[in-house]
Amino acid sequence: MQQEIELAISPDHIYNEDFIIQQGVKKLKISRDTVKGIYIRKRSIDARSRQVLYRIRVVFYINEEPQIETFSSALKPVADAKPVIIIGAGPAGLFAAYRCIERGLKPILLERGKAVRDRRRDLAKINREGLVNPESNYCYGEGGAGTYSDGKLYTRSNKRGDVHKVLSIFVENGADEDILIDARPHIGTNKLPHIIEGMRNRILEMGGEVHFDTKVIDIVEQFGQVKAVKTADGKTFDAEHVIVATGHSARDIYELFRNKDWLLEAKPFALGVRIEHPQEIIDQAQYHCSSRHENLPPAYYSLVEQVNDRGVFSFCMCPGGIIAPCATDFDEIVVNGWSPSKRNNPHANSGTVIQINLEDVPDAATNPFALLDFQRQIERQAFQLGGGNLVAPAQRMVDFVENRVSRNLPENSYKPGTKSVDLKEVLPDFVHRALRGALPIFGKKMKGYYTNEAILVGVESRTSSPVRIPRDKDTLQHPQINGLYPCAEGAGYAGGIVSAAIDGINCVDAIKI
Repeated sequence: MQQEIELAISPDHIYNEDFIIQQGVKKLKISRDTVKGIYIRKRSIDARSRQVLYRIRVVFYINEEPQIETFSSALKPVADAKPVIIIGAGPAGLFAAYRCIERGLKPILLERGKAVRDRRRDLAKINREGLVNPESNYCYGEGGAGTYSDGKLYTRSNKRGDVHKVLSIFVENGADEDILIDARPHIGTNKLPHIIEGMRNRILEMGGEVHFDTKVIDIVEQFGQVKAVKTADGKTFDAEHVIVATGHSARDIYELFRNKDWLLEAKPFALGVRIEHPQEIIDQAQYHCSSRHENLPPAYYSLVEQVNDRGVFSFCMCPGGIIAPCATDFDEIVVNGWSPSKRNNPHANSGTVIQINLEDVPDAATNPFALLDFQRQIERQAFQLGGGNLVAPAQRMVDFVENRVSRNLPENSYKPGTKSVDLKEVLPDFVHRALRGALPIFGKKMKGYYTNEAILVGVESRTSSPVRIPRDKDTLQHPQINGLYPCAEGAGYAGGIVSAAIDGINCVDAIKI
């Protein structure tokens, strides 16, 4: 017999299986001898009271041997199967390729950037020299933007598809099994490249194709039916099904659609700054202690407040993390954040943003590029104020709220460097005012948050795509083009690694074979 119960366990005993069994035996009112094993199904941290606890859901195997849950993708050889072209090898593209193989289709992945490990040299130049390779950066390349900007797997996309399957495929390719049970699963930038390589090798073993440094410059259609794609190196790939999974920063794909007079529409996105604190401030606030217990991970937070009828919210919080330069061109500043698997850096950072709606930008209701142009203008202004070489404009938190240029800036994790400026010169007035109103309120919600030890670094602008590529809600195809499947973040239908992966799977499932 199996029985699943919830237990509250102190950090002192969270890794002590005997103690957990003892607590379960008491709750179930059974003999210890009847318990043949346990399996922890879910694990989360409850820091609502002064005593921080782990809450775990545990399956007890009573008078029966434990059954080890396993997962194995049902992949089959597809070298001679019907081809599906997938533009982009981020999470949507990789998981779409996996699903193609499961369905007996041959995926042909076309990635404008480099293989995951080859990207590192270009990222090093970005961080050390402020030099951006427009085809290989934090956004472009195998694994997509999430590979070198954290690998957070937290999602609310359970209704969109099988989250457990996505996580299991990561585990199958080398991720820690803890991602299957943690409430906020996280892989870490240092571990993701190996996992992404494992997925690519499986795709190749089954007969799929993966082409790097292969930028798509045209999608060929005849009489409303996709026929092929053309790449910058002069190649043509024929297929009647094309999945466009290019991510939120591939602006040239939107230009391609515009030049062909294919439907596009402006889409709201969020804009703000990345805020960084010393991690110990966040730990003390969230865990109600002077120092964090060794069995507790660096603390995270999630904050939201309404100011001037605007929602201000934290986004992509990175405990023990680093602020990264995520521009895709040489004349713009874009920041994001990431953490290694151990989250052991001395700082914690989070995007803190406000949604930009269509009514905030002139002509956005009729011009699909209005919000994208608005986004680009702010990124370029940030670059100019930083003075070049990806130096980012920044301000201490209290100074920002009190409209005072910081005399100096605290030590921070943004490697290209920061410059003290008045962020009012970067941010739109309504964004600036909403942030100024929200930060002191956040400080009342979380002790220690509102401090001049925190730095605001601009700009956090690539939270999602400012353009949507429409698709039919049933077939997932573009309304004008049969066989063309706008997919995931770049098309406006996902927001993170797991939701993008699910959307890639869903697009393949929509293909009729």
